[in-house]
Amino acid sequence: MDFSHTEERQMLADMVGRFVRDEYDIETRHANAQSEDGFSRHHWGQFAELGLIGALFSESSGGFGGAGFDIAVVFEQLGGGLVVEPFLANLLAGTALAASGGHGDALDAVMAGSCLLAYAHGEPASRYSLSHVETVARSSASGYRLNGNKAVVLSGDTANKLVVSARTAGETVDADGISLFLIPADADGVHIRSYPTIDGYRAAEIALKDVELPADSLIGGEGQAMALIEQVNAVGTLAVSAEALGAINVGIDMTLEYLKTRKQFGVPIGKFQALQHRMADMMTEREQIRSALINAAGNLQSEQRDWQISALKNLVGRAGRNIAEECIQMHGGIAMTWEYAVGHYAKRIVMIDHMFGDQDYHLQRIIKLGAAA
Repeated sequence: MDFSHTEERQMLADMVGRFVRDEYDIETRHANAQSEDGFSRHHWGQFAELGLIGALFSESSGGFGGAGFDIAVVFEQLGGGLVVEPFLANLLAGTALAASGGHGDALDAVMAGSCLLAYAHGEPASRYSLSHVETVARSSASGYRLNGNKAVVLSGDTANKLVVSARTAGETVDADGISLFLIPADADGVHIRSYPTIDGYRAAEIALKDVELPADSLIGGEGQAMALIEQVNAVGTLAVSAEALGAINVGIDMTLEYLKTRKQFGVPIGKFQALQHRMADMMTEREQIRSALINAAGNLQSEQRDWQISALKNLVGRAGRNIAEECIQMHGGIAMTWEYAVGHYAKRIVMIDHMFGDQDYHLQRIIKLGAAA
């Protein structure tokens, strides 16, 4: 069976990869991450002009991609450069808008690079539970009034608009009764506290205090957002898994080059059989991740989606962490310095394990899905 990219997707991968290699070295990445916004608006505009944002969404939504393989292709290349621009935040929020069929003007602005979105669903006590929503939305004279707190909102400090989940009915952990809303980030009652993450990205804590919203801010049907939230979560998991693969590719390449040039006892350390075996194990694990990514991307719209996504994420967590640690160990102390890039790749790979459910969470999910089948 041929798992090669189509000609169009291969061209997309080549274009993104070439841009990242030529325009986005590790020093540029650090400068962007340490800027006021935590990313470069200049680079974001360039990405939009290249069509990379539009590649994440379907033609029916105004884009020209949107399939699992399109998302995987883009994010694998972005992971190779540790790109800090808010692709993931806009993919998550944009997926919610695209799947609901509403607010098309906001999605068009996102693909043009003129509007930034963030997806505010997780809460301080929710951990990985998608149905744990304490934020409430009550009917008001204008439409709805929101109160609650959202945690670790990716790129939430620079977003123009927020896609926010809130409970319009039911108890805290009920799957039914959750709604999504599109709200301006500068609306009265929205309080945002931003901070950098350990891997060089940006997130925010958001407090909603009597935020008044019009009725047309609702995304989809009232109280019926759970299926949409699950879809957003699956898309996000696929994206960060592909990003991890891109980072793993670079980490392995840097380690292999180091083994060829670093000498001990007058010979390159890559001549030592023990290190050769460890490198072979890393490459084998990488190909397992690639295979799982292909499976998950191909099943993003199928009934097998949840099982394939969890299988992928569990493998990325287990094998990705092992590869990251091996890259550090085989480099030695130099890998722990700020100036050397491999440590930054390792941090991102390890952090991705904790996004959208860690390896233990997805192992339990696989067991439950298997028992229910």
